[in-house]
This record gives sequence, C-alpha cells and structure tokens, in this order.
Amino acid sequence: MMEDSYVETKVEALQDNRVKVTVTVDAKDIDARIKKTYKDFAHKYNFPGFRAGKAPRPIIDNALGAEAVPATVTDDVVNETYPLAIDECNLYPVSKPTFAEDMGLVAAGKPFEYSLEVEVKPELELSSYEPVEIDMPAEGASDAEVDDQIDQLREHYYDYEDAAAATKVKEGSYLDLGMKATDDAGEDIASLTTPTRLYGLGTGLFPAAFDAELVGMKKGQKKEFSIDVPAEPTVMTQPLMGKTSKINFEVEVQAVKNKVLPEVTDEWVKDTLGFENVADLRTRVADSILEQKEEVLPRIKENQCLSKLADRLQGEVPEAMCEEAETSLLQDFFQQLQRQGVSFDAYLKQQGITPDRFKEDVKAQAADMTKQDLALDAWARHYSIEVTDEDVAEEFVKSGVEDPKKLQEEWRKNGQLHMVKNGIARTRAAEDVMEKAVVTIVEPGAAADDKKDEKKPAKKAAAKKTAKKDEAKDEATEKKPAAKKAAPKKAKKDEAADAEKAVDAE
Repeated sequence: MMEDSYVETKVEALQDNRVKVTVTVDAKDIDARIKKTYKDFAHKYNFPGFRAGKAPRPIIDNALGAEAVPATVTDDVVNETYPLAIDECNLYPVSKPTFAEDMGLVAAGKPFEYSLEVEVKPELELSSYEPVEIDMPAEGASDAEVDDQIDQLREHYYDYEDAAAATKVKEGSYLDLGMKATDDAGEDIASLTTPTRLYGLGTGLFPAAFDAELVGMKKGQKKEFSIDVPAEPTVMTQPLMGKTSKINFEVEVQAVKNKVLPEVTDEWVKDTLGFENVADLRTRVADSILEQKEEVLPRIKENQCLSKLADRLQGEVPEAMCEEAETSLLQDFFQQLQRQGVSFDAYLKQQGITPDRFKEDVKAQAADMTKQDLALDAWARHYSIEVTDEDVAEEFVKSGVEDPKKLQEEWRKNGQLHMVKNGIARTRAAEDVMEKAVVTIVEPGAAADDKKDEKKPAKKAAAKKTAKKDEAKDEATEKKPAAKKAAPKKAKKDEAADAEKAVDAE
C-alpha cells in the first residue's frame, strides 16, 4: 500500500469556514500504481490466449477499455491521499469533502493534481481569557448539611394527627376523605369510590381540578362536583381513559391532618434507624456527605467552568458541528438504553416527557457541548497548549488495544489523528481552566440575598483528573483512543444539577 505518496499540498481559505485543498501526487508514484493495477487486472480477469497474470497492457485495455486502469488508479490515489493531506495541513473537517468534477484521470509519466473543498472547524475567540469565576459548595460536611440529610430521613418516618376541626384544606394538605365517584352515564366507579382514604393535595394521584375543589373545605363538610378526564392522565384517572369524559364526585372531609415528623432522639435513632445514638447517626451522615462530595464536586466544578467559558465564545457555531454532536449524543444514549434493557417509550414515560421535548433537549445539549468544545479550542490556542506526537502515541497505548502502533497507523491512513490531537488539547484546556478558576465557597443554607456575605475565597486546588472510569473502560473495550473527547466528558445538564443539589443544602 502506498504511503505518504503526495508530494505537495496547498490550502486556500474560502468563505463560510471552507477551505480548498490542492494535492499533487508524484509521477513516480503514479507510474508504480499504474503498473501494479495492470498486474492486478491480469490476475483478476481471464484473457483468452494468455495465462493468468501474463496478459499485456494493450490486451487489457482492449478488453476492459482504455480508461479502466487510469480510472481505478485515480480513485485509489484520491481515496488514499486526501485524508493524509487533510491531516498534514492540520485541518479539522466538520463535513464531508467535495471534489472537483473535472478532476481528470492519472496519466503515465505525469504527476497527478486534484483539489477538494471541505468545511472546517472555525477558530473562534473568547471575549476574555481571564480565569472564570464560579461558586462551589464547601468540601466538608457542615452541620447544616448534616441537619438537612437527617431531616430528609425523618420525612420517611412521618405520621399524621388530626388538626383542629376549624382547619381548612389548602394546597399541600393531607386529609381523610370519603368519596363516591360515578361516570358520565351515572354508573359507579368502584376504583375511586371508598368510605375513607388518606389523600394529599398535590401528590398527582388526581388531577389539579380535583384538588382545587377541596381547597377551603373543613372537617365534616360535603361537596358534589364534576371534573373532566384530563388528556394527560394521572394515576387514578389512567384506567378511565376512553371510558368516560367526566367523573362526578360526592366527597366528605372526615378530618384534616397535620404531618408530624419524629423527634430525633437516641431512642428513636437506635430503634428505627439502627444507629447507636444521635452522635453516631450524625457521624455516619457526615461520612456519607464527604464520600458523595468527593465524587460529584469535581464534576460540578467542571460543568460550571465549561459553562462560564462557553458564555465567552464569540462568533457563530457551525450547524454541522452541532449536528455531529447531536448524532453522537443519540448514539451514546440509545446504546445505554440497550445495555440497560429499557425501551425508548419506557424511558419517556419514566421521565414524563414527550418525544418532541426529548429532541429539543438533545439538540440544546448538543449546541451547548459544541460551544464548550470551541471555547476550549480557543483557550488551548491562547495559552499555547501543545500536543506532541508522543502524546498521541500514548493515547493509543492508553486505549488498551493489543497493538497500539498498528491502530495508530490505521487512524493516520484514515486521516483521523487530528481528532486525537484535538481531544487531548481540549482535555488539557479543561484542566487548565479548572486549575485557574477563581472559586468562591457558598455556605449551605445561606439565603439568596445573603450569599455575597456568606462567600469566602477558596484555596486553589490542583485540577483532578476528570476522565471517567467508565469512559476509560469503554475506550479500552471498543479498542480506540479518546479521539472525540471534547475534554473530560461533560455531564448532562440534569445530571449536573442533581449532583449540585445533592451537596448544596440550599
């Protein structure tokens, strides 16, 4: 197989982030390819009167056509050399190349020149290259955070007691409720009819219209009303879809309830939770918070830093890059669903979202990721973050394949090494952004208006390696280096938000 056969490449900048690449292939290489192709055809086809591999060129041309060999060589030389030319010019394509229609065919004894046009990643700039400023929860486990976790535990062991008879039902109230329900034909709905049930407003068992009818009622009061079966079913109305358009209720408030949380005493902690005493419980909760923070704080810091950096990006983000990111996200998502044995419909139902909402979320996330990638590229250029050939080779070694050098050569011939270099540069840029970030600690429990007074500067900590363990495992399993990593993989917005909530008692 011919390697590095082109002898010259020229790059010409066009409009809209497009470039024209002109490649010239040496005449000696063209002649060698023509000779080899004639030999291959002589063995591949049967030519009457000649043994396999012995047919001369005129016979082959006469049988297959004079352009058969030149056309084959032209296709081969273009397909083999254009990826190498793109990589040599340090271009990062974001679309498939287009080739000139009047390319022509190779000819013996002459160099071959062809050109292609391709859209490449733009080199956008940031409005500022100063360190980003972010707010972070404290690293330790504060008393407020421990109290919050214990209060959440108490919520699992609450009880109810009757409120005063004059207490009115309001949003969030719990009550003992007797009810009779009939459909639009007057037939009894057995699944909803009950002499008494404990019901909480806002729990989603019944539609909001049902809850609204109860607000303001008191113990002993009765009421009759009707509601429409909602288009978006609730737990209790789901079985009635398509069977009735209305539900008629006769209800009686038997008692309004107060929610009573248990008192945290040594006795309750020991009997209910299995800890020795309250002090033991607080120690265990604090340890759990510390362990959780060790896992999520680096991810929160990374997401906040990249989000702040992306806000500084100036210029238009190519739609092709957003589409590529969207495709990658969808592939990863559906592979994950497949591994978990969950259908897409089941996932949508579990999350309570529509297919259109899912598409919108993925598209928005892809746009955010692309902005972050381009912002990291700008940061890497500004601070001269370089990637050497040794760095690239090490990346293939870390992929865990049996023969890293062989795989690297395959990527080189496919013109994919720029992806590896770019991934490494972005990872280092992200680490640099995190290392230089100005971090302000926000004490948990501080009121929003008082946050400024509750903040205190944090010591700069060395950026941790943020490549995820499961990513490394996937890369080793798939036998390929982390070529497209935009940095340590960004956590999804919802995931990052959940993580931040877990460590912020606010």
